[in-house]
Amino acid sequence: MTTTTTPAGALAGKVALVTGAASGIGAAIARAYAEAGADVVLTDLDGDRLARTAASLPAGRAAGEYALDVTDAERVRATVDDAVARHGRIDALVNCAGILTEVPLVEMDPATWDRMLDVDLRSVFLTCRYTVPHMIAAGGGRVINVASQLGQKGGEGLTHYSAAKAGAIGFTKALAREVSRHGVLVNAIAPGPIETPLIDGLSPEWKAAKGAELPLGRFGRAEEVAPTAVLLASDPGGNLYIGQTLGPNSGDVMHS
Repeated sequence: MTTTTTPAGALAGKVALVTGAASGIGAAIARAYAEAGADVVLTDLDGDRLARTAASLPAGRAAGEYALDVTDAERVRATVDDAVARHGRIDALVNCAGILTEVPLVEMDPATWDRMLDVDLRSVFLTCRYTVPHMIAAGGGRVINVASQLGQKGGEGLTHYSAAKAGAIGFTKALAREVSRHGVLVNAIAPGPIETPLIDGLSPEWKAAKGAELPLGRFGRAEEVAPTAVLLASDPGGNLYIGQTLGPNSGDVMHS
């Protein structure tokens, strides 16, 4: 396991809730937050792998583990409320739970579409719906939604995934306009292809073609995305980012 170099103390005294924390980018962000001094509440559907992530955090930084279906509104509400009751607040919410499958539109059944939108977009709504009011009451907070560069440019065989991630980006911008006046700063990260278990659902042909397109010439690693999430949650580093989509994407999407 590669360790993440994180500014010591950048998030000292903060409480963060990370979804999708059992593996990949979510686990890397959880470790980076813990290394930066945050107490990290971990959630994922896979409780066993979640426990391994918790064990990998610096001593005392794992602030709770919840085996959570992020599409279940009542379970999400109860998890957020319990975390706030235990720790007094949630300073940063990172939405990283997600799935990825490759299916051409002409072969896609409605259940596949619905499942993707539920896990990759509805979950963002639910966690924000039940966490942001606590942040407003506390006088501020940070929300970081992990989207994808495919939500900006699309991807062949990934209409459902691209739509969900584009929705997360639009949701981020709209919510940022609603709540920034309350001190809640909402932003997104749109990584490019990252070497994580998530891309196991993509064909070798898709991955080879994508790799050939990237100006950097390679997929990224989860620990190369995590520092962006630390920046957005930090003070003063993240103080001026509102409704932005940051792109650690190997050059797959470039903005002027």
